[in-house]
Amino acid sequence: MKLTRLLVILPLFAGCANNAAAGYRGDRDRYYVDARVVHVEPMYRTVRVEQPRRECWDEEVYVERPGYRSHTGVILGGIVGGVLGHELGGRHHEGIATAAGTVLGASVGRDLSNRRRSDDGYYTSRERCEVRHEYTSEQRIDGYRVTYAYAGREHVTITDYEPGERIRVRVAVQPQDEY
Repeated sequence: MKLTRLLVILPLFAGCANNAAAGYRGDRDRYYVDARVVHVEPMYRTVRVEQPRRECWDEEVYVERPGYRSHTGVILGGIVGGVLGHELGGRHHEGIATAAGTVLGASVGRDLSNRRRSDDGYYTSRERCEVRHEYTSEQRIDGYRVTYAYAGREHVTITDYEPGERIRVRVAVQPQDEY
């Protein structure tokens, strides 16, 4: 009777040893094995790459010397213009002529006092820079087309990494559907 039990249990242990050698992971119909890689082909895609580039050049600019700006020309021009307007305006329009003369005289005085002398500033060279973007295209690896051999047949899969000499594959056993 002990011999009979042993003969029944022994095939079960043999099946477990086969499953362990095949990489059995706990599901009777699915397990993992290491298959031999036959060929690896990188797959490329074209990408657009932006490259910022700084361009600089020298530019001539006018630099004003800092200094005091007097309002004397505006005030004097307004006074002289007001007096002239009053004298030339006559009796009937002396208020309007005085106001117009004052405004016109102030404007002329401002223009004369703001006229630049040759020593008010100078020209110098300054560096100006601008960032420009250049675009190029380059080929980048997008994945690998891997051909591997399992059970006497070649199979193809796509991976994100280069697998090396062996690749782990999942084997799923299913009964064939009847026709």
